[in-house]
Amino acid sequence: MIERKDRERIIALIHQEVVPAIGCTEPMAVALCTARAAEQLGKRPDRIEVFLSANILKNAMGVGIPGTGMIGLPIAIALGALIGKSAYQLEVLRDITPSALEEGKQYILEKRIGIHLKENIQEKLFIEVRCSSANDSTTAIISGEHTHFVYVGKSAPVPASVFATSVEGENDEIKLNMRLVYDFATTAPLEEIRFILSTRDYNMRAAKEAIKGNYGHNLGKTIDRPLSKGIFGNSIFCHIIAKTASACDARMGGAMIPVMSNSGSGNQGICATNPVAVFAEENENTEEELIRALTLSHLTAIYIKQSLGRLSALCGCVVAGIGSSVGITMLMGGDYSHVCRSVKNMIANLTGMICDGAKPSCSLKIASGVSTAVLSALLSMEGKCVTSAEGIVDDCVDKSIHNLTSIGAEAMNMTDEMVLNIMTNKC
Repeated sequence: MIERKDRERIIALIHQEVVPAIGCTEPMAVALCTARAAEQLGKRPDRIEVFLSANILKNAMGVGIPGTGMIGLPIAIALGALIGKSAYQLEVLRDITPSALEEGKQYILEKRIGIHLKENIQEKLFIEVRCSSANDSTTAIISGEHTHFVYVGKSAPVPASVFATSVEGENDEIKLNMRLVYDFATTAPLEEIRFILSTRDYNMRAAKEAIKGNYGHNLGKTIDRPLSKGIFGNSIFCHIIAKTASACDARMGGAMIPVMSNSGSGNQGICATNPVAVFAEENENTEEELIRALTLSHLTAIYIKQSLGRLSALCGCVVAGIGSSVGITMLMGGDYSHVCRSVKNMIANLTGMICDGAKPSCSLKIASGVSTAVLSALLSMEGKCVTSAEGIVDDCVDKSIHNLTSIGAEAMNMTDEMVLNIMTNKC
């Protein structure tokens, strides 16, 4: 068994990375930063200037804002200033009311908000919000993580050191590897990790609530309809995709439904949770098996994000799909060797799927990730695995993962720039 000290560090890491969020985490982080700047100002801002890294801008352009029926950053910024509470973190807009929404719409019509690309910034997750009223002005800056404030104060001058601030090395974050992830998930005392069931409670509830409305492209509901069942069958596979896509439909469509996120992404949290929870229920696994499989899934996603980074050109369904695949593999009765095979099968298939922002069609990508997760687990249980003679897969599972993340974090940077250029220059 892993030593208690290391178990405590891993548990602290999970608590840090697996947290509730309402709506897409990027616009919510912008709303959070705006709320903090407005709180520091102490009055309603007359003007708000927002400066964002390219990845934040990309992920916040086309997604629904919960409780508003609107898309994009302006309403998130307006409501962040008017009714947002920074103490709520990524649930910053949970106090929204119809009257507040109307006030936010009017604020936008008065052209009080400016949104800009932050130039010459290396950090991919960077948000700077300047609020001003008469002769007073304040600035809040988030960098590195969605809730990590590196500066709150008067607007000028902001210390130059702030722009080089990184969360790397600022905490005692334990460095993971696949063996450590697996050993923790399979040997940690059950009462120490029972909390992970809250991911099932949140994210399966989101899937259930999604059925009550028409969100996004209705992918989850479409897969659940009779015509689709005539094509896909009334199978565990079909149910896994439907329950995962439904939660994503609602979240990307702006439903006021909280989900449990993973590594700053609600979609990653959904994708790491719902496939495992659905399979466990329909396969009649025990509660302990579910707890350990969910722990394995979420911690695997956290491990991959340690080297990939918070935001990248690589779609998060690749990361969380690997998590759900190893979780399902465990529920199928697989051991560490099976888990490693599932990881390699996933990397051989989904590597290179681009992130072109948060939006309703994310549910389509999640469906692809989940489909591949189930397929990879099945192949693994049959003893099948993509070999090191094929593509970027290595004999070592950790090397395979780092091959994946080096592509996503480094090689795809030019892809990221092209995606943003396309998104911001449509006719």
